[in-house]
Amino acid sequence: MITHKTKGIVLKTVKYGETSLIVTIFTELFGVQSYLVNGVRVSSRKGPGKANLFQHGAILDMIVYHNELKNLQRIKEFKWGYLYQHLFFDVVKNSVALFMVEILQKTLKQPEANPDLFHFVEDAFLFLDEADAATVGNYPLFFSLHLTLFSGLRISDTYSKQNNILDMQEGEFVSTRPLHPHFLEEPFSFYTSQLLKAHHPSALAEIKLNKDTRRILLNAYEGFFALHVQDFGTLKTLPVLQEVLG
Repeated sequence: MITHKTKGIVLKTVKYGETSLIVTIFTELFGVQSYLVNGVRVSSRKGPGKANLFQHGAILDMIVYHNELKNLQRIKEFKWGYLYQHLFFDVVKNSVALFMVEILQKTLKQPEANPDLFHFVEDAFLFLDEADAATVGNYPLFFSLHLTLFSGLRISDTYSKQNNILDMQEGEFVSTRPLHPHFLEEPFSFYTSQLLKAHHPSALAEIKLNKDTRRILLNAYEGFFALHVQDFGTLKTLPVLQEVLG
C-alpha cells in the first residue's frame, strides 16, 4: 500500500480498546483525517507509551496510509515535528492553544487539503510557543479573526470614520446599525479593524486592550462563527480562557 509523508496537527484523541487511540488530525496533505493508532497507551521496559505525542495542538511528522474510501486511516510512523518549549506547560499558553484547537474542531468539517490554512495554523502554534505575555493576551482574538480569511467567512476590513459599525452577519463594516442584533460598535469595531490589520502576531503587543474589552470581543467573535458555521454551538474553552487571561 502506498504511503504518504505529511505534517499534522492533533485536534482530538479518543481512547479505543485497551491500548489504542482514535486521533483526529489536521494534515497538510489530506485536511482533517481520523487515524487508528494501535498500542500507544502501553508502557514497556523501553519506557512509556507514545500516547503523549498526541496532545492537542501537537505538531507531528507522519508517514500515513490513505484510502479515500475509508473514514478511518492508519499511521505507519510518527514523531514530533516540533518540540514545544512552553505551550504544554504554561497554563496561559496552553489555554490559548486549547481554544485554538476547539475552533479548528468546529470549523474544519470536510476532509479536504487546504495548505494555506495548514501553514497559517502551524505558524500560529509555533509563534504562540515563543510569544511574550503582551502578545499572548491578544492571541485568541488574532487567531479567531485571521482564521476566517482561510475558511470563506472573511470579515472585510473596510473600517472608516463613516463605516464604523461591524455587521457580523454580513462580515463588513457599515455606516448604520443593522436591523438584526449581530453587530459591533465603537470602540470594539475599531479594535477589530486593528486586529485585522495585524498581519503577523508580532504586531499584537502594540494593540492595548484590557480584559473587559477582550471578553466582549471574544464573545462577539464566537457569535460570528455561530452565525456562519453550521452546528458551531458554543466554545467550551472560552470561559476557561477568559478566566486564565484575567
